[in-house]
Amino acid sequence: MKLNNSSLSPPRIEMLPLIDIVFLLLVFFIYAMLSMAVHHGQSVDLPQSSSAVLEMQDAISITIQAADQGMILFVDEEPVNLEILREILMKKKEEKQDWEVQIFADKSVSYQELFQVLDRVRLAGLTRISLQAEPQQTSP
Repeated sequence: MKLNNSSLSPPRIEMLPLIDIVFLLLVFFIYAMLSMAVHHGQSVDLPQSSSAVLEMQDAISITIQAADQGMILFVDEEPVNLEILREILMKKKEEKQDWEVQIFADKSVSYQELFQVLDRVRLAGLTRISLQAEPQQTSP
């Protein structure tokens, strides 16, 4: 039995499904980029604030974790001692003069320990300091 091939149209590429997939990929990558964290430090349990906002600029990140024997400090994910924090910050200040310092302190860190870190930051000559917090979840 012979088939009549004259009635078959040539194959063609459908553009609508292709456009749908491209837009889906675009939305996925945009969402993935927006959800990436800017924080370059260790994970801590931050306090909550109703006026907290996510800052998206390049900064020196200082993370303060609570420990049994005091606190544990990290500068951009590198563990440091409180005694050498000023020298490390002064070296970073030599690289770029207008650094901002973002401090991520665990909510169980004592007020005194937080002020010890703030004093070292100010003694290093850095004046743009911000304390980071999580946005407070408000119920409707």
